[in-house]
Amino acid sequence: MSLPDAETVFTTLAEKMRANVRGEIVLIGIRTGGVWLAERLHSMLGIRQPLGILSVSFYRDDFDRIGLHAQKKPSDIPFDVNGAHIVLVDDVLFTGRTIRAAINELFDYGRPASISLAALVDRGGRELPIEAQYVGIEFPLPADKMLEVKQEKGHLSFHVYDKSPAE
Repeated sequence: MSLPDAETVFTTLAEKMRANVRGEIVLIGIRTGGVWLAERLHSMLGIRQPLGILSVSFYRDDFDRIGLHAQKKPSDIPFDVNGAHIVLVDDVLFTGRTIRAAINELFDYGRPASISLAALVDRGGRELPIEAQYVGIEFPLPADKMLEVKQEKGHLSFHVYDKSPAE
């Protein structure tokens, strides 16, 4: 299977956001892959508000099945969520469950004016009515495959592997 170049896809996502993001927005990266992307987008788009980070582990609806990741780090939202125009950033959009968890957690911090979603890859397979407003690439994959975004020495790359039975 031929994979697209992740850096090219990131550039496409950044250009779409630059052309369409209006007004004062804040970025929140979803741990972990979304944080790497949000850090780069934050700098490229010249966003003045500090970057937020969400860790959605406790908000996932499959928490009882998959448990808590050993490297769990807390969320960090260094701005007032109330009335903010938020762009959530994640690496791969698949079922929509991670985004649902992120929105649930955000509302624990306050009531945003709006929430948009930016995803590097939309791989299809939605189980919830979640749609990204900014997408680098649509790259459908069979349900038995996983798409991972890795950051190595500041460079993004894609990796596909077989999904384990527990996932």
